[in-house]
Amino acid sequence: MDFPNSICYLNGEWLPLAQAKVSVLDRGFIFGDGIYEVVPVYYRQPFRFEQHLARFERSAREIGLANPLDRAGWRAVVDGLVSRLGEEHQFVYWQVTRGVAKRDFAFPPHATPTVFAMTSAFVRPSREQREGGLAAVTRADERWLRCDIKSVSLLGAVLARQYAAEQGADEVVQFRDGFLTEGSSSNVWAVRGGTVIAPPRDRLILEGIRYGLITELCAKLGIPFEARRLSQAEVAGADELMLTSATREVLPIVRLDGQPVGSGRPGPVYAKLRAGYDQAIEALRR
Repeated sequence: MDFPNSICYLNGEWLPLAQAKVSVLDRGFIFGDGIYEVVPVYYRQPFRFEQHLARFERSAREIGLANPLDRAGWRAVVDGLVSRLGEEHQFVYWQVTRGVAKRDFAFPPHATPTVFAMTSAFVRPSREQREGGLAAVTRADERWLRCDIKSVSLLGAVLARQYAAEQGADEVVQFRDGFLTEGSSSNVWAVRGGTVIAPPRDRLILEGIRYGLITELCAKLGIPFEARRLSQAEVAGADELMLTSATREVLPIVRLDGQPVGSGRPGPVYAKLRAGYDQAIEALRR
């Protein structure tokens, strides 16, 4: 695989991505024992960086993993990657695993965490996606019960996204016990009667950084917002559906299981939130 001009950070070193090597005994490789973050960068500025750091720190605490860098250290890594790539818009990925140790399920007492980070050019959602919308399919949520932890153990998400791909859809909309949770790698929002509704922030969803942003935009724009459990019937009958994620920003879902959502076109609430999201990004321009 070719990685032209790609520089990464691995355990304190800057090196070409193609030369980065991690032990096969790393617990991230053996057990998926680690956590990660993905931070979008616009105009060479990380977007909502403090919120990403706070979530990363929370995930680390939840799995008993020592954070190897302080906030200034993480910012230096991100800034170093952004400066080395040179693209105006990027997305930075970093992960920390519990490190290299003898294969044993219990935490190793003296392992040193493995720290890895890289960046890529960020191609923002296309005009077609923004104005035409996405198709999604419903699926039972079969993942573990700690979805609030941004774990590198992502097989459940992989299988969910593959299910969408096999159905010719862009994303899944998942339900647990008949109630909405989230997509494979996105938060999902419904609009009913002009009110934006999202599942509560609990252990059954990953609180995406855009969750906080959308609630802030709703308050700013005068859009009513509720956080509550949403039945599958309510989602199927929604006036609008949207998804949010670091790389997809906010996009409308206009077809669900082959049926139109509302009018089958992006709705007015989405249009307001899309405009507010774009304004937040443009505020980073210097």
